[in-house]
Amino acid sequence: MEIDKAIRDSDDRRLKTKYHNAIYVIQRALALYDIEEVAFSFNGGKDSTVLLHLLRAGYFLHQVEHGHSNGGVSDGEFAFPIRTIYFETPSVFPEINSFTYETAASYGVKLDIIREDFKSGLEALLKAKPTRAIFLGVRIGDPTAVGQEQFSPSSAGWPPFMRVNPILDWSYRDVWAFLLTCKVQYCGLYDQGYTSIGSINDTVPNALLSIKGSAVEKQKFRPAYMLSDGRLERAGRSRKLSSVADSNGLKCVEPHQGSIPTASILAVGDEILFGTIEDQLGPSLCKKLHSIGWLVSQMSAVRSEVDSVAEEVERRKSMSDLVFIYGGVGPLHSDVTVAGVAKAFGVRLAPDEEYEEYLSRLFGDKCTGNRNEMAQLPEGITELLEHEKLPVPLIKCHNVIVLSATNVDELDRQWDALMDLRSTNLLAPTGPFVSKHLTTSLSDLEVAQPLSKICIEFPDIYTGCYRKTRVGPLIITLEGKVSGCLVLNSLKISNRIISKCLLNWFAG
Repeated sequence: MEIDKAIRDSDDRRLKTKYHNAIYVIQRALALYDIEEVAFSFNGGKDSTVLLHLLRAGYFLHQVEHGHSNGGVSDGEFAFPIRTIYFETPSVFPEINSFTYETAASYGVKLDIIREDFKSGLEALLKAKPTRAIFLGVRIGDPTAVGQEQFSPSSAGWPPFMRVNPILDWSYRDVWAFLLTCKVQYCGLYDQGYTSIGSINDTVPNALLSIKGSAVEKQKFRPAYMLSDGRLERAGRSRKLSSVADSNGLKCVEPHQGSIPTASILAVGDEILFGTIEDQLGPSLCKKLHSIGWLVSQMSAVRSEVDSVAEEVERRKSMSDLVFIYGGVGPLHSDVTVAGVAKAFGVRLAPDEEYEEYLSRLFGDKCTGNRNEMAQLPEGITELLEHEKLPVPLIKCHNVIVLSATNVDELDRQWDALMDLRSTNLLAPTGPFVSKHLTTSLSDLEVAQPLSKICIEFPDIYTGCYRKTRVGPLIITLEGKVSGCLVLNSLKISNRIISKCLLNWFAG
């Protein structure tokens, strides 16, 4: 089998590891299910093309292992036995259609063509031809891949079958390394600058591959395998949330003219909500932001669930200049923060080879990269904030900053790094807050009306009241950025005691 030989002869150790892991998943599935019980979903794209040839190699090696072949069969003599599903839609590229049918003819692939919507067509097909498992060319960066494993049951509301994902942990680079090493045919659109192909309505060549100097009307592009940053694979796919990303992303990191920049703080962790541990990072981060003149508009905690994180990030990213999120970052099953951020922005997770290199240097052999979920980052929107004080860069997705700190000391180091990076206008300091604490023996009812007048007449002054003990004195906090003299000249409050307190505050 030429595919297996090409990989064995390759010097690419990473590709060999990815290949052997994928073949293991395929052979495991073929051991669990009869060949009549499995199917393969093919769409003509690069990922499913990789999977087609992996399945050919995997089935061949499975036959050899069970003594059904001596291993001397060539590609041309080998018939592909796995039933293959192809969903043909009116919006598919003609080149994809042509490539699919030519590939099927070349390798003896029998296509079950479905021209209905995906779900209805699949239900009808599985009813007619009972199927227990379907091989899918899903990679961890795909929008539908969140929460999936190499073997994952179908979602609720769908026909029951096992989703088998042999290339779930493959990166963009791995896909092209396989196609080029094995010298197999792929759709010609990829040689025209397309890096991720959807429908004709939402797919254009990737501008990052544009050849400079070519005329606009006859713009030329380099092949897809020349894209240096696999995170930008889908840059040629239009996003429904693009307007949201523009208004809530790069533009929002700049403080609004004439207003106080705001930040939201989001902690991820069941331990905090269960009361098992006390959150120390949130209050510390509040103080740090306050010290440079930023206003924290909200601090909250959410469950360690992808949907919970996504909903809260989605809510806060449009209301704050920056969103800081911490907790739920790492290799554990409960570390879902990055996946939640990706879902909030409507993008997929994709392997980030640069970030993986940092992790490998930090963890050594414990971080092999074979299934390094920590290196899966939101595709197309991730910026790595590198600093000499940090062993691993911080993750920034538009106006959301993912902090990896687990204690105050680590937070201090990450904050210092962010402050060193403020020349990028990430955390530009503004005028400091002026604040005073006033103590009075008056009751809450006695101070309520005059404080309400202050709030109405001077909305730029933040007022608050609290008691340290149940019977202790009432402490009034007054805070703002407006000049004290200006406020004094404008105040008209009849309550003598509150006025006296204010005079003492501004005089001090």
